[in-house]
Amino acid sequence: MIFSPLEQFSVLLIFPLFVGSFDFSFTNSSLFFFLAVGLTAHLFSITTENGGRLSPTHWQLIVESVYFFVVSIVQGQLGSVGNRYLPILFSLFCFLASINLIGMIPYAFTSTSHLAITISLSFVFFIGVTLIGFRRHGLHFFSLFLPSGAPLALAPLLVVLEIVSYSFRGISLGVRLFANMMAGHTLVKILCGFSWSMLGNGLLLTVGSVLPFGVVVALTGLELMVCVLQSYVFCVLLCIYLNDSENLH
Repeated sequence: MIFSPLEQFSVLLIFPLFVGSFDFSFTNSSLFFFLAVGLTAHLFSITTENGGRLSPTHWQLIVESVYFFVVSIVQGQLGSVGNRYLPILFSLFCFLASINLIGMIPYAFTSTSHLAITISLSFVFFIGVTLIGFRRHGLHFFSLFLPSGAPLALAPLLVVLEIVSYSFRGISLGVRLFANMMAGHTLVKILCGFSWSMLGNGLLLTVGSVLPFGVVVALTGLELMVCVLQSYVFCVLLCIYLNDSENLH
């Protein structure tokens, strides 16, 4: 049984594996990572088998809708140049959405509720976007840190501010995803515990428990939307950063 709202975020060891001073142990976080990837890959496999059906199934319609949704995001932010990044962005959206949604299952684990995981993920893409900028523009990429038309007297201050702002992109992506996942799950657990406590403490409180229980149901629906929304926000911001690397806007 889970008694603390924060106990649901505990990383539990399943298979210990240590190589020297490095810890490669398999945990519940790793389990749900593989589960999310496996279920998503299986869904795409059965819906795209033999090129898909001429008369699509419900699952095929869902997959196609998700695909065209991501295409609209990428083309809206990057234009035609975004086609080269479409596979990784589509995979990223499905990966984050599946992990977030699986975490809504009772007694499941939400891997994106841990800051170490989301920060690692955001820094990988931040470094990748920066390397793309240097590969595309060379040293001219540094012009991104000096806004056009800015007075030269303010250049030292503006460059420092722009560099700090640019560096925080790698942090903000991960912190935003982590904070929303952890806060939402914690709030749902607190209200569930409050409603359950009222249910077993007298007739009057039992009747009154209907209100927090209704809030839990509504909040659960909202949290399901947030799971998909945060995947969308992560991909949109990544597209914006890619656009800066491609066009130096």
